[in-house]
Amino acid sequence: MQRRLPPAASTDLASFDDRRTSAAIGTLATAFVIGGAAAWLALDAARRSRVRLAGPADGAPLMRAPLQVVAPVDLHRYAGLWHEQARLPNRFQKSCAGPVTANYTPRPDGTIEVLNRCERADGNFEESLGTARVVPVAGQPGAGRLEVRFAPSWLAWLPVVWGDYWILKLDRDYQVALVGTPNREYLWVLSRAPCLDDATLQAELDYAGSLGFDIDKVERTGR
Repeated sequence: MQRRLPPAASTDLASFDDRRTSAAIGTLATAFVIGGAAAWLALDAARRSRVRLAGPADGAPLMRAPLQVVAPVDLHRYAGLWHEQARLPNRFQKSCAGPVTANYTPRPDGTIEVLNRCERADGNFEESLGTARVVPVAGQPGAGRLEVRFAPSWLAWLPVVWGDYWILKLDRDYQVALVGTPNREYLWVLSRAPCLDDATLQAELDYAGSLGFDIDKVERTGR
C-alpha cells in the first residue's frame, strides 16, 4: 500500500520565507541608509557649528576681556568740577543740548555728592543731585570703581537704583578722565578744562575703542 505524501506545502513555505526575509533585509537596509545619513548630517552640522564658533569670519562676536579700573584713585583729588567732552548717547541726557558739568564733593561718611548740570535747547539748565559710593575691589585698594544713584535716599537699599561708574583712565594730574560702565553701553570723557583739544580727546576715544566701546556712536559735547 503506497503512502500518500502530504501536499507540497514545503514549496509554498519556502516561497513565503523568502518574501519575508527579503522584506526584512530591505527594511534593515533602508534603516541603515537613513540612520547613516542622519548620523552624517548630525556630525557635519556639529563640525560646521564648531567651525562657526571658532572664529569671527561668519560674524560671531569676539570675546572681550573684562574692563580694568584705575587704581589707586585719590577721590579727594578727583573731587571738584569736571566738564563733559564726549559721551555715548543715553536716555537720561536726551534733553541736554549744551555744556554738561559734573561736580563731586566728598562727604564725612565716605560717600560723594554728585551734582550733574546741563543746558537744554531752550537755554534753561537741568540739574540732578545724586550720591556716589566706593565699591571695594579685592587686591586693589583705592580702585576707581564706584556706584552712583539719583533716586531718593529711602530707595538706596535697592540694587537697581545704583549705576556703575568706573574710572577707566586718569592722567597723573587729574585733568582728564575716561569713565564708563562694564557693559560698555555708557561712556564719558571728562576734563577740568571747559574745552579739550582735539588731539587729547581723540586719544581718549581711541583708548576707549581699544577697550571695546563703540566710539563711532560717540557724541562730542565739549564747547
